[in-house]
Amino acid sequence: MTALTLSTAGAATLRADAVVVGVAKGARGAKGPVVAAGAEAVDAAFGGKLATVLETLGASGAEGEVTKLPAPSGLKAPLVIAVGLGAAPEKDAGYPAETLRRAAGSAARALAGAKKAAFALPVEAAGDAQAIAEGALLGAYAFTAYQDEGNGKKPLAEVALLGAKPRDKAFKDAAARAVAVAEEMNRARDLVNTPPNDLYPESFAAVATAAGKEHGLKVQVWDEKALVKGGFGGILGVGQGAARGPRLVKVAYTHPEAEKSLALVGKGITYDSGGISLKPAGHNETMKCDMSGAAAVFAAVVATARLGLRVNLTGWLALAENMPSGTATRPGDVLRMYSGKTVEVLNTDAEGRLVLADAIAKASEESPDAIVDVATLTGAMVLALGHRRFGIMANDDEFRTAVHEVAEEAGEDSWPMPLPADLRKGMDSPTADIANMGDRMGGGLVAGLFLKEFVGEGITWAHLDIAGPAFHEGAPFGYTPKGGTGSAVRTLVGLAERAADGDLG
Repeated sequence: MTALTLSTAGAATLRADAVVVGVAKGARGAKGPVVAAGAEAVDAAFGGKLATVLETLGASGAEGEVTKLPAPSGLKAPLVIAVGLGAAPEKDAGYPAETLRRAAGSAARALAGAKKAAFALPVEAAGDAQAIAEGALLGAYAFTAYQDEGNGKKPLAEVALLGAKPRDKAFKDAAARAVAVAEEMNRARDLVNTPPNDLYPESFAAVATAAGKEHGLKVQVWDEKALVKGGFGGILGVGQGAARGPRLVKVAYTHPEAEKSLALVGKGITYDSGGISLKPAGHNETMKCDMSGAAAVFAAVVATARLGLRVNLTGWLALAENMPSGTATRPGDVLRMYSGKTVEVLNTDAEGRLVLADAIAKASEESPDAIVDVATLTGAMVLALGHRRFGIMANDDEFRTAVHEVAEEAGEDSWPMPLPADLRKGMDSPTADIANMGDRMGGGLVAGLFLKEFVGEGITWAHLDIAGPAFHEGAPFGYTPKGGTGSAVRTLVGLAERAADGDLG
């Protein structure tokens, strides 16, 4: 786990394996980069010629660009890493938080294996320090649990954040928030990356139980017998084909001064084969990631507890394996859900909405001020929005806008999506109250409409479909690694903060 320290030392005097500085693109027509604030001492060590040296090496200051160069004799660190920040901000304006976050992440990835690095990126306020710290801690992430020691570089061990003020409360709070959020995002990444032979409903529940003891959370687990007794037909129907049974886990954080309550519901399909409606070849290999929603919910509740936010926050993890077998749910079967509604299962690969429906109905019984569910729910959402942003649907336009604003503030790309009433008719069933499939076109919206049916009357609700950004199969970029990303954790923590302030939109 990468450590974070706030340092008053100068970039030239701190002993470290490397010093990280920012460079921006020059004015229009200029070829080379310009040195950003925070790098003055390093630039001085180069005789004021750092930008010229970087230009000679081909650097332009473009976002995500990383240039390594040996340090001159005036620096204690032997290596300088210049990371691009893109276009320089207007006069009297700082760099966007996400720009700093991504730059710090790129630098941290480039420093894999180093013991300590000094980050001398532009810091004008506590928010800048928080963004840099988050980016560095997230960029330093590596999943090595299943590799022999030495097989692959270890992550950067320590980040020394320069320009921050260790004794200033705003900076200390910003650093504490960055550590809590980044570490819990990395916990979510670990869960997503864990192979499904080791992470299954029972073992996921055990992880939640252990975290509950550590952080003072109340954890309740429904095993198969309890699910049968409770009438959780959706969760049981999805999990009945697997050798390892399903679970429903409630992870609750309460604050004695809380005035708002928020319920988070996460899809936790620890492996999704598609069931009897088996996925085609080439679509199974990454299906350990189908529990990313539950991982995000779990991580957000723990982060909220660590920050001590004045809110009552409950996470519901709907956990199951979706497997084909002689006991598996078949297309054409009818399930009686926890809410009492019956669902005709037309496609067993539309299973996430079934487990979520039970958990949403259960969460509704506690009458929270709002419910937000998170799920890698539909390939249709990836087709609509690509791999780097998630869709937001809601039964309240104002709340949908608020969730979108929080996501953007947190640095998570998202887009508001509609719930067209005309698509509901496609889920009419001649046998049951509703079918789990409807029109193929607009399939992500159809899934949202299905979930809406199970939200308690009068409860504000939003649905985040993170199928695109939850698992990254390409080359790492910024602070985003290959594999599990921890998508939606920052948005959920941001919503908890808004609730703590009494404003959920």
